[in-house]
Amino acid sequence: MNGRPAVTGQAAVDQLLEVLDLDHTGEMTFRGMSPRVGPQRVFGGQVAGQALVAAGRTVDPERFVHSLHGYFVRPGDPAEPIDYQVENVRDGRSFSVRRSVAVQHDKPIFFMSASFQRQEQALEHQAPTPPDVPGPDDVPTMSDRLARYPERLGIWGQIPRPIDVRYVGEPGWVRPGDRPADPHQRVWMRIDGKLPDDPLLHACALTYASDLTLLDSVLSVHGEVWGPGGLDGASLDHALWFHRSFRADEWFLYDCWSPSASGARGLATGRMFTADGRHIASAVQEGLLRRVGD
Repeated sequence: MNGRPAVTGQAAVDQLLEVLDLDHTGEMTFRGMSPRVGPQRVFGGQVAGQALVAAGRTVDPERFVHSLHGYFVRPGDPAEPIDYQVENVRDGRSFSVRRSVAVQHDKPIFFMSASFQRQEQALEHQAPTPPDVPGPDDVPTMSDRLARYPERLGIWGQIPRPIDVRYVGEPGWVRPGDRPADPHQRVWMRIDGKLPDDPLLHACALTYASDLTLLDSVLSVHGEVWGPGGLDGASLDHALWFHRSFRADEWFLYDCWSPSASGARGLATGRMFTADGRHIASAVQEGLLRRVGD
């Protein structure tokens, strides 16, 4: 470690925008890069967000993404560019479907199907928001929490943090024994700066954010933690549905829980609500979870 603090705020957001701004290398092909400082494998939310950028750029901008389903098949190398190959599966009267494949070293590392829909109006309802959840200004900031655990920082104390993440309960990177069991993992999030108005960019930013804490809800059920004295994990698949319009640079509550864990796999699901209670998105993910050292 060189002791340099992590980049935050608009500077970190601008770096995220660079990561999501893919090079157009062919009619249906794109190339993306990873941040200059990062973990040993590409963050899953990054490759999913970039895959959605690639797919979305081949769709009529009047059609908005409403769902995506992806599989992580190989770890990504952050030192190498990622090539995205998009297939036009269908353009119908109301929906467009794309398949986006992320490739490194001539092998797929992630593939995703995404569906886009023109705006329509019909039935409208949503489940109630979680009750009695403190607001983002009433829970510790990430910097406040990290200050308590300097030995747990490692590379995470240096990589850019474009998302303001504020845990309602204890996060999964505290010391073993410091985390009480909790059936829910609730986190306030927002892009820590200003994004352009492009709805596709906000959807890609939300996709990026959706992978940050979702799998941690499996550990939360047991009061378990990541790393030494706990577990290691990797995302296996990821699904996301967008229900209502939103801005990713405004606060949203990510309410996550795990309905099942078995066979060294854990299933996690989450709902995202704006500060005024609108249900904007839902996510489901399964991950591989193993004891450190196994």
